[in-house]
Order: sequence, then structure tokens, then C-alpha cells
Amino acid sequence: MVCAALALYFNVFVLVVQLFEKVPALKALAPTQKEPPFLVSQLVVLALFVGLTIVAVKRSHSEPASAAPAVGRAAWPASS
Repeated sequence: MVCAALALYFNVFVLVVQLFEKVPALKALAPTQKEPPFLVSQLVVLALFVGLTIVAVKRSHSEPASAAPAVGRAAWPASS
């Protein structure tokens, strides 16, 4: 779960970089991608993913495990 969230974060990180390179309004705000608007947007994305990953991990660990089938029981009913 954490690896999936990390992979998705990297994809969104690249998306934000591409947006700041390709969208004229964003490029005007941060032409070299070292300006505060770019840094703030990346920090917001990072904070969002850290928060959502923590919530997802906590929820997955707090759910009770489903009942496993009994060992040795036949999967199909016995025929007569």
C-alpha cells in the first residue's frame, strides 16, 4: 500500500512539474521552478499524500481479518 502511494506521488510530482512547464499562466508564476508558487504546490502535494497514506495504512490495520476457511474442509459438497 505504501509503495503504491509512493508511486502515485511520484507520478503526481511529475504532473505538477509538467504543468508548470507547459501551462503559460503557471510558467509565468515560476519560470525556473525554484520560485515559491512551485515549491508551495509541491509541498501541498507531498503533505496530501503523506496524510492520505497514513490514513490508508491505519484503516487497513484496524479492519478485522476476514474469517479464513477451515482447513481440511472440502470446497464442494460431497456427492451421494
